[in-house]
Amino acid sequence: MSKAEQKIVQYLMEAHASEVGLVRDLQAQIAMTPRGNYRTALETHLRETRDHAKRLKNRSSSLGAGDSVVQTAVGLAEDAVSQILALGKAPLALLRGSTGEEKILKNAKDACATEALEIATYTAIEQLARSVGDDVTAELAIKIRGEEERMLERVMREIPKLAAVIVAAEHDSSYEITETGAADTVREVADAGKQAARKAQGKARRTARGARKIPGVAFAEGEIKGAVASEGNLAIPSYDKLTAAEVLDRLGDLSQIELAKVDAYERRNGNRSTILNKIIILRGQEPWPGYDELNVEEIRKALSGSNDERVSEVRSYERSHKNRAGVIQLTEREMAHA
Repeated sequence: MSKAEQKIVQYLMEAHASEVGLVRDLQAQIAMTPRGNYRTALETHLRETRDHAKRLKNRSSSLGAGDSVVQTAVGLAEDAVSQILALGKAPLALLRGSTGEEKILKNAKDACATEALEIATYTAIEQLARSVGDDVTAELAIKIRGEEERMLERVMREIPKLAAVIVAAEHDSSYEITETGAADTVREVADAGKQAARKAQGKARRTARGARKIPGVAFAEGEIKGAVASEGNLAIPSYDKLTAAEVLDRLGDLSQIELAKVDAYERRNGNRSTILNKIIILRGQEPWPGYDELNVEEIRKALSGSNDERVSEVRSYERSHKNRAGVIQLTEREMAHA
């Protein structure tokens, strides 16, 4: 799998994460929206969003990543992205604004931002796919983007109507949140989200190590985690307090997953070119898929009977990354006995 193809799979996984999270967000919005054109639009888009998630999952699998990789990504996606949407944003929707009408308008504004982000994501996926001649993925991105664009247009048409009734609703709200079932539904969404998070975490832990043995998966996993990581989730302590030079000194100790998390976090925050460029240099392929997951004894067993080229490759990669003395000494002994 080429780097471009790995990047396509990564983007498909990230898009899948967003769609899974949006399903729960839409469920909460529908519950607090009175029947009418806007609720109908939300219900239609909920069906489309479920279909998007299914298609993205199937396409990721068919690109050669393998079912284990896709299942791991699904678990990571639900844990890292969809749970934040479901558990963080949806319950807060009940508290926004002083009337039900204002709450709906605020949710509609958020929906516009979400749709715009998804449109940009699928535009990027289409371009990446075209660059490697993957017409199937490109056409899938075009189809999904078209549905996102239509949803954005529908929401934009509804916003003036929703805004027009807010002043009147301040004095005489046309409906009560409690009558829409919003509180119960959001609570059900949150409970389901918590259960899915626990299930996803357990499944991800059981399958992640095996999935990382496929080229490119480790970095894709790190990017997904890093997209929503906080400073405390990074392998470099007190990251936000460090200068660029101090971060650069620590990057060589990180695995491919840890580098990817720092890369995604840095792009969301400081976006310092010196750090990002250094990560690009360190993003060399592991001596073999899953290498970063191994300890010294496991590496010793893997190198038993290997040729000089493989041993030299391990030594070079180790010196540029974790620089573990035990591994360096091991490679020197292997080369001396060759």
